[in-house]
Amino acid sequence: MSTTAAVPTVADVVAELERRYPPTWAEEWDKVGLVLGEPGAPVRRILCVVDVVPETVAEAFAARADMIIAHHPLLLRGVSSVAPTTYKGRIIHQLIKADVALYVAHTNADVAVPGVSDALAHRLGLTDLRPLQPSRPGSPAAGEGRGVGRIGRLPQPLTLAELARHAATVLPTTAIGVRAAGDPDRIVRTLAVCGGAGDSFLADATAAGVDAYLTADLRHHPTGEHLATGGPALLDATHWATERPWLDDLATGLRATMPDVETLVSDLDTDPWTVHAASPAAPERSAADDKEPRP
Repeated sequence: MSTTAAVPTVADVVAELERRYPPTWAEEWDKVGLVLGEPGAPVRRILCVVDVVPETVAEAFAARADMIIAHHPLLLRGVSSVAPTTYKGRIIHQLIKADVALYVAHTNADVAVPGVSDALAHRLGLTDLRPLQPSRPGSPAAGEGRGVGRIGRLPQPLTLAELARHAATVLPTTAIGVRAAGDPDRIVRTLAVCGGAGDSFLADATAAGVDAYLTADLRHHPTGEHLATGGPALLDATHWATERPWLDDLATGLRATMPDVETLVSDLDTDPWTVHAASPAAPERSAADDKEPRP
């Protein structure tokens, strides 16, 4: 009688992921879950990625992965064709031909505890975490500290300029790095964070009374209006850099519960911005500078 354990399957991995990140926690507009792959297919190696793009797909093939777990949905919006002549269709054809399954955990992973923003908060050293916007009472994700974003305390106070440099050091490296809006000398003790695009939660950061808010994809006019109406200072990192830390937590969890599956994490920077050239005559401003008369 053989005592060899059965190789985990796609269905086994899906069951574990949906225990950690139930699909019912996702926003109604979101598209999460198994995108493609035979449920009974064996899984010996997984690659965790933020984005399903040709480069990360090639990385999965090179690693001989049987499954990709992605944060961003490949098919968030409806398509009328998956022909290989289309961008997304070509990726789908490649994955099917290579027998590589694809699973997505998106907004259900955002609100989870631990989730995407927990990983971001931990990179920055925040403690005493609570949600920036708790999950709506009565919703499937309500309770137990779940919700979008996190608020916490820094280990020690930093000026906004120091915090921006700290964030650029501890977050995954990108060409753009981290930029900040507000008084560079402002003291920051409490910080809100949100992995991914978080400008829809500016009002929540203001209502929470935090000193600063770090997220991604901030825009000119909402940022200016937010600061002009007394909102906390802002730090803007790249979308990829704010969500990449979660992959480490995801992989650690899978290794603990599915030790027979090798779980890898992609460090491939999928941020589309690849060059940053600072203006030579644009030094950091201080509060004193702002008080000086200008011609």
